Amino acid sequence: MPRGCIITGTDTGIGKTVLAAALAGRLAARSGGARYWKPVQAGLEDETDSETVARLAPGVHILPEAYRLTTPCSPHHAAALDGVTIDPARLALPDGAELLTGGPLVVEGAGGVLVPLGPELLYADLFALWGLPVVLAARTSLGTINHTLLSLEALRARGIVVAGVVFIGAEEPVSAAAIAQHGKVRILGRLDWLEPLTPESLAAASAGLNLEPLA
Repeated sequence: MPRGCIITGTDTGIGKTVLAAALAGRLAARSGGARYWKPVQAGLEDETDSETVARLAPGVHILPEAYRLTTPCSPHHAAALDGVTIDPARLALPDGAELLTGGPLVVEGAGGVLVPLGPELLYADLFALWGLPVVLAARTSLGTINHTLLSLEALRARGIVVAGVVFIGAEEPVSAAAIAQHGKVRILGRLDWLEPLTPESLAAASAGLNLEPLA
């Protein structure tokens, strides 16, 4: 059984949560169960990321967030606004025994790879500590080659295993080919922006994603 993966992105608002729901749902169907964890939720007024995954992947067990912060902004600033200091010890993954029960764990970061959680802690630093492979979500619009290659460099500089890239948006084969060539990375597939976005439409759209690197 796979232990799981980390979902991060090249930027904010590019569909990481939808991708997390898609992968968690696929892994749950394949492994007999899966779990989703958003360690730090910044922004509580609208539907949270955990609530979105629960709606789109109803068979996935949702773990409670370690931190629920009021303001939708960078976690380090949202924590400061709430008068909270994010303690890295509270962001540890379940121990080895727990990782082997309940199915694979899909962990979602916030924004991009180098989003800060505190004065001396970036999300990429946590990814290195967690030791799970990373799936990088990348938009297909203009600028994605540069943003994706920079994100890959930041991850690999910390010794983080990159399982592959999933594109989100309309098909852009030239950008995808450039990223695969220069980033020396596996392309795991692509998700369209879905309308309507439902559990059924997401399951159908994600059926072609390559889960082999997560096995």
